[in-house]
Amino acid sequence: MRVKYLLSAVVLSGGLSSASIAVAQNVFTEPTLSINLDGDPVIPSVPKKPIMFDTTSIDKTADPCKDFYQYACGNWIKNNPIPATETRWGSFNTLGEQNQYLLWKELDAAAKAPKTPLQTKYGNYFAACMNADLIDKLGTKPIEAQLAAIAALTDKTKLAQFNVAMAKKYGFSTLLGVGVRQDQKDSTQQILQTAGARTTLPDRDYYLLTDDRSVKLREQYVEHMKAMFTLLGDSPEKAASEAADVLRIETALAKGSPTRVEMRDPAARYHIMTIDQVQALTPAFDWKVYLAGQGVAQAKTMNVSSPQTIKTVNTEIETEPLSALQSYMRWEVLHGAAGNLSKPFADENFKFFNATLNGQKEQQPRWKRCTRATDAALGEAAGQDWVKGNFPPAAKDNMEKLVKAMEKALGEDIQTLPWMSDATKVEAQKKLMAFRDKIGYPEHWRDYSKLEVKRDDLVGNLQRNTIFERARNLGKLGKPVDETEWGMTPPTVNAYYNPPFNDINFPAGILQPPFYDNTKDWAINYGGIGVVIGHEMTHGFDDQGSKYGPTGNVKYNADGTLGSWFTPEDQAKFNERTGCIADEYSGFEVAPGAKLNGRLTLGENSADNGGIRIAFRALSEVLAKEGITDLDGKQDVKEGYTPAQRFFISFGQVWCQNQTEQAARVLAKTDPHSSGEWRTNGTVQNFDEFGKAFGCKVGQPMMPEKSCRVW
Repeated sequence: MRVKYLLSAVVLSGGLSSASIAVAQNVFTEPTLSINLDGDPVIPSVPKKPIMFDTTSIDKTADPCKDFYQYACGNWIKNNPIPATETRWGSFNTLGEQNQYLLWKELDAAAKAPKTPLQTKYGNYFAACMNADLIDKLGTKPIEAQLAAIAALTDKTKLAQFNVAMAKKYGFSTLLGVGVRQDQKDSTQQILQTAGARTTLPDRDYYLLTDDRSVKLREQYVEHMKAMFTLLGDSPEKAASEAADVLRIETALAKGSPTRVEMRDPAARYHIMTIDQVQALTPAFDWKVYLAGQGVAQAKTMNVSSPQTIKTVNTEIETEPLSALQSYMRWEVLHGAAGNLSKPFADENFKFFNATLNGQKEQQPRWKRCTRATDAALGEAAGQDWVKGNFPPAAKDNMEKLVKAMEKALGEDIQTLPWMSDATKVEAQKKLMAFRDKIGYPEHWRDYSKLEVKRDDLVGNLQRNTIFERARNLGKLGKPVDETEWGMTPPTVNAYYNPPFNDINFPAGILQPPFYDNTKDWAINYGGIGVVIGHEMTHGFDDQGSKYGPTGNVKYNADGTLGSWFTPEDQAKFNERTGCIADEYSGFEVAPGAKLNGRLTLGENSADNGGIRIAFRALSEVLAKEGITDLDGKQDVKEGYTPAQRFFISFGQVWCQNQTEQAARVLAKTDPHSSGEWRTNGTVQNFDEFGKAFGCKVGQPMMPEKSCRVW
C-alpha cells in the first residue's frame, strides 16, 4: 500500500484496505466466542497454521493453459464458501487470521493481567472495546456532547472556531481542515496539506450514476440514514429532512471531487498555495483563525490536493442553510461512532454498509473487531510484544537476504530492457540503489506515553486517540522527515512501497506461510514472498513511481509541469506499454456487467507483472548455483511438478479467493487492485515462461499471440 498522499495502494490483500482479514475454511477451525458463567470471553479455537503450496487445492480437471487460476485454486474455491461473517474469503488471508488470533491472545492477557505500563494501556483499550454491556448501557451518551456542540453553532462564519474547539475536545473537524505531509517536491520537508470534506459512500460514482442499481442503493442509503437519525431520537419527519440534507450535500461534494484515476497523477494532487490564496478560494472559512487555533499559524503556504474540491466545499458552506450543514455534521459524528455505540446503532450500521453494500450476512464476533481496533490505535505498542514471540531475528535476517537477491535481479532486468535507453537505465539504477529496505518492524517504536486510555470509555478512547495522532501529525510541521516511520503495524499481512520515502516495507505479519516457509524449497518461496518483494520494488518504477526520483522527490520540468527521469523517447515507450496493460485489464469482468478499471488498477497490475518476472529471474540464479539450470525439465521435480511449475502454482495460490458479488462491484470502483482471478491469470498470460512451464501453445488463453510487457 502506498501510505500517504493518496498514492496508489499496494495492499496485497486487495483491500485494507484499508483491509479486512478473511480466512480459509480448510486450514483452520472458525473461532467462536461463547460466554462462561462469569461473563468473560472463552478462548476462541486455535487456527491451524496456513499451508504453503497446497496440492489439494489444485483442480487437475482444469487446463492450466486455458484458466490457470481455476487450475491452481479450483478445489480451494469449491471447498471454501464465504463464511457469513465475511465478504471475501481467500487463501491469502489465512495468515491474517493466524496473526489476529495471536494478537488477540496478547491483548486478552494484557487486559486481564498486564505486566508493563504499555500492556496496561493497550489492555485497557481492548477491555473497553470488549465491554458490550457497558456500551449498550451508555446508548448515545458518548456522542451527546458533540451533538450538543453542533446544535449550539449559530453562525456559519464561525465554522473555523468551531472546528478548532471540536478538534481539541473530540478530535472532530468538518468540511475543511489540514494535516502535515511530506512535500512531494522536496522529500526532506514537511508541509501543510488540505483535501476537503469527505463523503460516506465508497466512491463518487455512487452519488452520480443513474443506472437502476445505483439509484436503488442511494434510496437504501437514505433509508439507512433515516433509521439512524430516528434511533438518535429524532422524529421521522426530522430524520427524513436530515437524510435529504446529507444526500444533497454529499452529492455536491462528489460532483466537485476528482476521480480516483485522476488522483493517481502526482501533479493532480500537488498545488502549493499561499494561505491568502487558499483563503481567496474559500472565503467562507477563516483560515488564519483555524491555523492559529491548531498551533500552525507559522505556515505561509500549504498544498491543496484538489482546489476544485475545497471550492465546492466553500460553495456548500455559503449556499446551504446552517440547519442543513448541521445535519451533515450530525451524520459525520453519528456514522463515525455507529459501530462503537449500543447494539441498535451497530446493527443498523452493519445492515447497510456490510450487508447491503458488500453482501456480508453476519457481524464478526466482537473479539475480532476489538483486536483490529486496538491494533489500529496502538499497533506499535502491542506490536512490540507481538514481534518478540512471533518474529525471531533469524526470520529478519533471512528476509534481508531475499530482498537483496531480488534487488540484484531487478538491477539485471533493467539492464536487459530493450525499450529503455542507457541514459534512463543509469537513472533507474540510481533509484534502485537508493531503496530503503524496511523489514519486520520499526527501528524506533512510537511513544504513547501522552495518550490517555480509560477502561470504561470506548468512544472516549477513540476520540483521545484521534487527538493524540493529530497532535503528533501537526507537530511534524517544519521538522526533518523521519524516514524510519512505518505506515503499517507489525502483525499486518501486507506490504507497501512509499514513493516520497523511496522505501519498500514488509511487516513481520506477512513473512510467514503461505508467503514464506523455510521448510519449503526455493521455487515455492520465490513464487510466494519473492513475487511480493518484486511487486513492491516494481512500484518504484510504475506509472506513479517513475515520477519520483531516488531522493523521493517528484520530478518536475523547468516550467513546473510534472516530469520524469525517463528520456522523452523512453517515456513514450513506457506509456505505450503501460497502456497495453491498462486496456487489457479493462476487459476483465468481476461480476455480471462489472469490469475492472484498468487505469485505476494500472500501478498494481504493472507491479504484479513486473514482480513475477523479477522473482523468476532471481529463482533461476539461485537454482543455477545449486546446479539446476533447467527449471522446466526433469531436474528437481517434486510432488510431480518442475521448479517452474511449483513457482507459478505457489504464486497462483496466494490469490485463491471467493467474494460476494456485492463486494466485487464495490471493489471494481474503489480498489486499485484487481481481483484474485485476474491478479493470477492477467499476470501469467503476459509471461512467456509460464507457457513454457506448462507446455501451452501460442493462441491459448494463458499464452496469447500478443501480450503486454513493461519489465
